[in-house]
Amino acid sequence: MASVVDRNDVRFEVCSRGNNARFPASDSQRVAQVEYCTSAEDVVRTLQQAIDRGQRPTVRSSGHCYEDWVVNNPGGVLLDVSMMDRVTTGETPGSYVIQPGAKLGVVYERLYKLGGAVIPGGTCYTVTAGGHVSGGGYGTLARMYGITVDWLTGVEIVIVNQAGKAELIYADAQHHPTLFRALRGGQGSNFGVITAFHFAKLPPMPKQVLAANISWDWKEMTREKFVRIVTTYGDYWAKNDKNPATYPVFTNLVIGNSKSGRIGLGLHYAQTGDDNEGRDWVQEYLNLFQTCKPSAEAPPDYLQQQQDFGQQQRPLVGDTVCYGTHPVRALNWVEATVSGQGGSGLYGSNRRRSKYKSCYMKKGFTVAEANVLYDQMTSDATRGLILAIDSYGGMVNNPARIADTAIPQRNSILKLQYQSYWLNEADDAFRLNGIRQCYKAMYSTPSADPKYPGYPYPNENFEGCYINYADADMLESPEWTTLYYGTGDLYPLLQQVKKEYDPHNLFHHSMSIRPKA
Repeated sequence: MASVVDRNDVRFEVCSRGNNARFPASDSQRVAQVEYCTSAEDVVRTLQQAIDRGQRPTVRSSGHCYEDWVVNNPGGVLLDVSMMDRVTTGETPGSYVIQPGAKLGVVYERLYKLGGAVIPGGTCYTVTAGGHVSGGGYGTLARMYGITVDWLTGVEIVIVNQAGKAELIYADAQHHPTLFRALRGGQGSNFGVITAFHFAKLPPMPKQVLAANISWDWKEMTREKFVRIVTTYGDYWAKNDKNPATYPVFTNLVIGNSKSGRIGLGLHYAQTGDDNEGRDWVQEYLNLFQTCKPSAEAPPDYLQQQQDFGQQQRPLVGDTVCYGTHPVRALNWVEATVSGQGGSGLYGSNRRRSKYKSCYMKKGFTVAEANVLYDQMTSDATRGLILAIDSYGGMVNNPARIADTAIPQRNSILKLQYQSYWLNEADDAFRLNGIRQCYKAMYSTPSADPKYPGYPYPNENFEGCYINYADADMLESPEWTTLYYGTGDLYPLLQQVKKEYDPHNLFHHSMSIRPKA
């Protein structure tokens, strides 16, 4: 039986919020009650009761939704599946079943214990499988293994049929195949309530990871150096995306506003062979940035790792201290990958407000783009802004996956996430204006489609946006669905699936699939 938290419950203030403290926008926007489900039967029963009462349902697994899709639901019911968090073996050898409330950190630990397997998912411990997988979640193993939905072979989901009855169905390539495709990246909350993900097989977890970091101090940054760092980073992946030797690699260039202090570059090399695998590559890659004179961010046990690697510390003369051979750690994959293990896991305990934007890049940065980024990141108007530039592509860029998943972006080499975080509501306008200003400037260069200035509309340089980094600002574009779902036949198919499996459009929000007329 689901546990109900209504407005008279002392837990309501916490339980009715999301991870982004901007939502709900006001008390009047809150749901009437939160219902914590512990089984698929709970979901069917609770959803049916909501329908019978005339309440709009929204669905939450971890509460990490970037926009107002979930907790802004006046008078509605919030179905929370966070306690449906089992990770088990399936009916056939090598298969696994993951419930939507399972936190990614727990998923990795349990898959390792159950069979040494892994899903190529993200790095935030408290994000859960529900929205992450159904939205096409990716992570540090994406170049080597593809994205999560590439391995998904079945989904249990509660839908509401034409008669208004909630029912549990199973979708795979043979049963409800169009729904199954839609659930492989088209966000499960568009169509119903996912209760389990099935994987017929999963790839092996890497033996260990080589991890390294370098950084630059903004105080010593020049425009020329900044442009060189950004273009070098992008050019490498433009030239090496299809090189299988780079498939075990994940890199992340994080650029904060100049008031924040530093620019950081981190990398993971996933080892599947002996302990020497990838060591030379790591050093060669980091040396690409040596002329930009970074400082090596040595891990705590650097000296021990130096001995293990047979390296010697040789500081170089430069703007900041450098190491002749970069400090590298060899770590268990889970330890190297997952962040954010702390915290209560209660949504309302986080008072941080935030805004995000995204972009897929098919090429590296032009000098013009790098200069625009420098101008934006040194502007006081973008104070607090962060841009994370992840390596992408590799095995993700398998054209066969365009036809059987709902993720059409299969030609990109970089994936960008613009982020801004703050605490006070009084700062909303300033922070939102800052991230919007930067984004508009970045996609108003000659690289962007002149018909759609300010957006990374799909062309030879860009491949649109990532739906799991939801951004309601994109609704201002008449072609916003193209930004997320591409220029092909995917969105019309999703509309048809929506009409068939959610005929009453119960599962709707500001950016949900619009039913086919």
